[in-house]
Amino acid sequence: MRLTRLHVASTLRTGTALALPDEAGAHVARVLRARAGDELVLFNGDGREFPGVVESVRGVRVTVAVGEGRVVDRESPLAVTLVQSVPRGDRMDLVVQKATELGAARIVPVLSQRSVIRLDAAQAASKAQHWQAVAIAACEQCGRNRLPVVEAPRPLIQFLGEATGCAARLVLEPETAGGGPVADLSPAGGEVQIAVGPEGGFAAEELEAFRVAGFARLTLGPRVLRTETAAIAALVWLQIRFGDLGGLAGASSG
Repeated sequence: MRLTRLHVASTLRTGTALALPDEAGAHVARVLRARAGDELVLFNGDGREFPGVVESVRGVRVTVAVGEGRVVDRESPLAVTLVQSVPRGDRMDLVVQKATELGAARIVPVLSQRSVIRLDAAQAASKAQHWQAVAIAACEQCGRNRLPVVEAPRPLIQFLGEATGCAARLVLEPETAGGGPVADLSPAGGEVQIAVGPEGGFAAEELEAFRVAGFARLTLGPRVLRTETAAIAALVWLQIRFGDLGGLAGASSG
């Protein structure tokens, strides 16, 4: 049986007894209904995972004996930055969750001209904290021992003004002439940035700004996808062609 994985935002030391933070303790005690002697896996984002054994449960106060840590690398060789226009409702939660599962190294929420969502500084900080929690939960589920970076949402133009250090940049544009993925893409240093527009797509002047910033246009086929679907489809395509999605990577290159 697969053991429960639990992220702990603190130093993990082999041979010590760790008192879980209240929120994590409440989850272990009330949701998992753990008892003394139950096993789980702890990680803090440094690339290692530690076997743990529950020593005691007193209300939400849970103490875990920390075993010997080991490096377990489940990161993709392709460092993908997903630049995602924030969609309405809670669909950004889905994007962050699936992007984490699909190995994205960095998620940059942006606000573009046609974005429905508008956020002030306090709301942006709150959203970033919430999305980081979504990413942590996804790491607990999928087995990643390093957390993706989830940045605070900011205007698209601000991001483009700061975009540096990556030779492979793509922006999704369903009406790109000719269509089809960019077959000759070769991510330099295993890094790629891919931008996904809001519900109404990027405005013409934004696409021009992407061009100036070195982004090539990419379409994923003849159908117009919802923004959350486009993000997932783009990440799957990138990981199949250049990343670590199993034997599919080898099959796609023939």
